[in-house]
This record gives sequence, C-alpha cells and structure tokens, in this order.
Amino acid sequence: MAVAFTFPGQGSQAVGMGKDLADQFPEARRVFEEVDAALGENLSKLIWEGPEETLTLTANAQPALMAVSLAAMRALEARGFSLKEKVAYVAGHSLGEYSALAAAGFVSIGDAAKLLRTRGNAMQAAVPAGEGAMAAIIGLEQADVEAACAEAAKGSVCQVANDNGGGQLVISGAKAAVELAAKLCTEKGAKRALMLQVSAPFHSALMAPAADIMREALAGVAKQAPVVPVVSNVTVTPTSDPDEIVRRLVAQVTGRVRWRETVEWFGANGVASLYEVGAGKVLSGLARRINRDIATGTVGTAAEVEAALTVLG
Repeated sequence: MAVAFTFPGQGSQAVGMGKDLADQFPEARRVFEEVDAALGENLSKLIWEGPEETLTLTANAQPALMAVSLAAMRALEARGFSLKEKVAYVAGHSLGEYSALAAAGFVSIGDAAKLLRTRGNAMQAAVPAGEGAMAAIIGLEQADVEAACAEAAKGSVCQVANDNGGGQLVISGAKAAVELAAKLCTEKGAKRALMLQVSAPFHSALMAPAADIMREALAGVAKQAPVVPVVSNVTVTPTSDPDEIVRRLVAQVTGRVRWRETVEWFGANGVASLYEVGAGKVLSGLARRINRDIATGTVGTAAEVEAALTVLG
C-alpha cells in the first residue's frame, strides 16, 4: 500500500522548530543556511529564538515552515531515504504545497524561500489592514456555510477558504461580510463560529493582486518536473507537469484549500500511510478525523526521523 507525504501550512509554526534537526544532521543545517542566504537575512535565528510575534508574521512564517519541512526531508535523505522510490504522492496545506514541491525537486530550496517571502508579502499587501477577516466554522454542513456566505456577501466577498475536514470550515473575505456570515452560521446551528487572529483574508477573491504577483514570480524561477506527483489544493488531482503546477499555484492564492477532499482522495487511491513532514501535528490530526483507516506519522524532529526510517526503510 502506498505512502504519501504532506507538508504543513501556517499555524504550525513554533519558536525552536527544526533546531534539533539542524543540531543532529549537517544536511538539515544546510537547508537553514540556504534559506538564510536566499533571503539575505538570519531567518534561522528568528525560527529558533523568536520572538514568536515576529515569526508568526506571514512573510516570515511561510519560508520558515518550508525550511523546517525541507530540513526534515534532508535528514531522511541523509540516511538513505528516497522520496522517489518510497512515496507515491506529496501534498501540502496552502504554503505547504511549496514545501511539497521543493521536496520533490520542482524548485530549489532557495527559490522556494524567495517565492514564499514574495507570497507572504503579496498576500499581506493585497488588502489594507483591518478590511479583511477569516472565521472558523465548526459543526455545520458545507452547503449551509456556503449559503451563509452568499447571504452575507451582498456584493462584497465572503467565501469558504479552507475545507479542513472533521467538520471544520474556514471562511474568508471582507470583514463585515465574514462577521455577518459567522453570525448566520451560529443561527443555522454551528457548534462554534470563531473569528481568527489573521492578518489578511487568505484564499479569497480579495487576494487577486497577490495571485498576479505570484504568476510573475513563478515565471522567473527555474522549474523541473517533480520526482513525485503533487496533489493540488485547488483541484485535488495529481500532476507532475510544471506548467500545470504553476497554474494551480496561482489559482491557490484565491482558491479554496480542499484538504478534506485531499485526504479522501488519498484513501480512495491506495494510500495507507500519511506522514506529516515538518513542524507540528495539525495535518495528522485532521487526517485522523477525515479517514481513520489511514495511518499517520510525523517527521519534524530528529527522533521522529529515526522512527520514520524504521518503518519506511
């Protein structure tokens, strides 16, 4: 039965992440050095020492999370692991799709860091501070959430941004519309409707200026076919075609992260084990809620690298 690797998105960051990988694997440390060199700054120091509020800024969190994921990958590979031989598919949650693609050789680590810094800055700049919002809706059917968004939008923007599974949907758009939609969802019977502490309305139509910037940025980097197909957030289908990957990455900026469907797709296509490569355990928790038949593992620390190798070989 097949194995898939998944790569976490924003929200999984924590001060100190990846430090023991860098301490124990020279190959992992080199990833952080590559990212620092590409960005022309000491992002590693921020990752390992904080402060947390600076690490959490979108423009920092995105390349930082990619760095930790790729450090874990290089640690595995230093012990003889081959992504191409052992893994059937890769996928990542939002920015994690870039980590997945870098792991599979689509772009270099340095270019991935630059792309994610550009992406973070572009997403932040797309909407003036305070004008956008996001909210998590727990325990309400997707059709009801979409109906609430449509009712609240009234010529503005309000849409489902993330379908995370386990009864959790995230909505995004103009602040007033999202606040109204969250209220409507509560009235429709949602268990919770929680406004999120985010800096911009990610994965909504308001991110269109950022999508244009990413189209241009992606055109300017060297690309090659990934050694493993990537299952895209926006289409939930695998591809190894570089031009198609670029189209999907551009669409992802304004499009829905279809994570529940991604895990369901894995289950329907012979994947028996999902490993979350990088910081935290968010995707593993979601996977267990979506499909209990798929085994989950995490590879984000030196100890987890060793444990994964005993299973994966």
